[in-house]
Amino acid sequence: MDINEIVRQVTEEVYRRLEEQPQAAAATPGQENSPADMAKYIDHTILKPAASIEDVRKICDEAKKYKFASVCVNPSYIKFVADVLSGSGVAPCCVIGFPLGACTPEAKANEAGDAAINGAKEVDMVVNVGAIKSNDWALVKRDIEGVVNAVRGRAIVKVIIETCLLTDEEKVKACTVSKLAGAHFVKTSTGFSTGGATVADVKLMRQTVGDIMGVKASGGVKDYKTALAMIEAGANRLGTSSGVDIIMAKDTQTTSSCIHCGLCDKACPTGTVTIVKNAY
Repeated sequence: MDINEIVRQVTEEVYRRLEEQPQAAAATPGQENSPADMAKYIDHTILKPAASIEDVRKICDEAKKYKFASVCVNPSYIKFVADVLSGSGVAPCCVIGFPLGACTPEAKANEAGDAAINGAKEVDMVVNVGAIKSNDWALVKRDIEGVVNAVRGRAIVKVIIETCLLTDEEKVKACTVSKLAGAHFVKTSTGFSTGGATVADVKLMRQTVGDIMGVKASGGVKDYKTALAMIEAGANRLGTSSGVDIIMAKDTQTTSSCIHCGLCDKACPTGTVTIVKNAY
């Protein structure tokens, strides 16, 4: 069957299920996800272009101390990170095609293969957003499959779909193609574009991929309250540079108590915060 037809059918099915599904009440924070329990969800991240090797070493030391899921870095540091984390149980992770995702499938596959050779156990690839906006689903699938095949058996693949640039329909389709291409996770954001993770996007992504794939919320996840909201929406990984603050339950929100639900327009739907649109 043509990939465009597969994507169309799956998208229709997702929207049908969403229409039939009653609106779920907000979850009540539970003891099973206390701040200390958050460590297992966190990909401790340092992607700033000026990050030094000592900055990266500090992130690795924190990840080992608190037992985070992984340390996520740019590819130039992945061998160093793999060596430092060896035997710790913390996975070495790096980004691919970051942050735009606009390079060729072949370039991404080569970058991913090189990362795996240098010790990456997880790779977070940025999808070709322009191909999504062009409805070129064959190219999107080839883009993801190239990375999946390059690291098969050596690393898991997370596909960053950059939700802030997509319509809901495009998000569903991008998740569907990621699933068809054999990826292991879909991820909301690079954190380098116009917005980050929202509760609404995480719920939509989880609804689309079901229980077969992981969902990673990234971008703007800076404190325990936001992290908990993402997990309760369906995320099972959190990409953040604020991992220590999260597990220490520090409140880093300075402009509002926004939890990135994604439902606001000009006013908070709960009426409890002042909207600051650059908050995410």
